[in-house]
Amino acid sequence: MSSSFEKHQKRRLISSYFSVVISIALVLFLLGSLGLLVLNAKSISDNFKEQVILTIYLEDSSKDVEIKQLEKSLAFSEYIKQTEFVSKESAADFMKLEYGEDFLDDIGYNPLKNSIQVNLKASYVTTRRLDSISESNLKKNFVEDIKYDKDLVSLMNSNVKRLSLWILIISGIFTAIAVLLINSSIRLAVYSKRFSIKTMQMVGATKKFIRTPFIWRSIRLGIIGSLIAITGMAIVLYYVNISFPEFQLIQNKVSIGLLFASIFLTGILIAWWSTFFATQRFLNLKTEQLYY
Repeated sequence: MSSSFEKHQKRRLISSYFSVVISIALVLFLLGSLGLLVLNAKSISDNFKEQVILTIYLEDSSKDVEIKQLEKSLAFSEYIKQTEFVSKESAADFMKLEYGEDFLDDIGYNPLKNSIQVNLKASYVTTRRLDSISESNLKKNFVEDIKYDKDLVSLMNSNVKRLSLWILIISGIFTAIAVLLINSSIRLAVYSKRFSIKTMQMVGATKKFIRTPFIWRSIRLGIIGSLIAITGMAIVLYYVNISFPEFQLIQNKVSIGLLFASIFLTGILIAWWSTFFATQRFLNLKTEQLYY
């Protein structure tokens, strides 16, 4: 009978530890995933910004040497990511492929212009800077016009600012939830041992002596939970990076390493903090209060 009871208690204890580890791992995984999003939000938004195309339309009378000089000057500009010359013939072929019919047969000539498509670096993709770049290049007599999607640029920049604000707010909320959930799980584990705590205190054990094994056990559980969370984060990061290599999610290895270290330390610190105050609470309770 006694052996059966001990086995039942041991199973309950293992189940309690398992639930604490899973709680820590899940909460830290969600917090870490949000941290990865925060770290990579800029590179993701930069990638979208650098897809915006500034098109420089050239006069039919423009000379090859002028076009080459313009391409070279753009290539050496600090705000340019890449340029591509698109001939009027290539543009016509693209439209034919896009719309499935040859519009040149209807009008008898090619009305399109030779152009240079420019992708700018993300920091320069603002309406003010794009207008300034357009004005400076329009002064060249062989440039007919410069176009870009102004509405898209304005919408993109406003959405990036709004998204950044919400990410910061959600990060704060998730951090608070992480602390509360891990704290609750550990408090429940300590609660199941409240009578043992009081018994040791009644036979003369000091508070520090009673607290120490509980704290070390919780720290070990925090380490295990943190390692599980970090492993999950690494797997997710690996597969997302393979699926979207253009975002270059693992480019900043130092920041990612610091995030993983922060998640690891967070699991340990919250486990230590929660256990310390949970055991302190039961140590300060009177014996009759343990039943409530």
